[in-house]
Amino acid sequence: MKLLLSSCDFRNDVSRQMIIDNLDKPIDQCKLLFIPNEKATYELIHSDLYYLRMEEFGFKRNNVTVFDYYNSEDFSDLNIDVVYISGGNTFKTMKRIKDCGFDKEIIKYVKNGAVYIGGSAGAHIASKSIEHVAAFDSVPDGMTDFGGLGLFDGIFICHYTDDRKAIYDELKSQGKYNVIALRNDESVLID
Repeated sequence: MKLLLSSCDFRNDVSRQMIIDNLDKPIDQCKLLFIPNEKATYELIHSDLYYLRMEEFGFKRNNVTVFDYYNSEDFSDLNIDVVYISGGNTFKTMKRIKDCGFDKEIIKYVKNGAVYIGGSAGAHIASKSIEHVAAFDSVPDGMTDFGGLGLFDGIFICHYTDDRKAIYDELKSQGKYNVIALRNDESVLID
């Protein structure tokens, strides 16, 4: 299981290079399943927007599959090398993934060898819990399940600055999770 986690994924040169250096094959040969954030409408999913963004990052269009929350059953058992969840609202994105039942499929893909790329919300989603992210992101009304995918045995504070130090210190003192702070130019490889 390989996780490439950061605050800014492809939008930061350091994180981008870490991702490229740790893929199992050249980026232009990787078969990618991109899971868009909470802002993805049916129209956006079926437009060129996400394909163009993934091409900008180095993936070849014919190797990119954009996940469709409205037809999630069509995305099981794909032949992919990479699962990528970028930034956005952590809670709203996680809720969309769980509401369509695709959380189990993501876990299955990663446990079967797909590399997981998570940027900001995607990094939080890979962890044990997202509850602490309420200090930064709004929580949808009625959401009570704050479990992440559990791919990483701990939690992250993405976009870490001195402004988030008090939250980091509090989480560390609780001792419930391994807590990792990630500044915008930092990333972590979990292999």
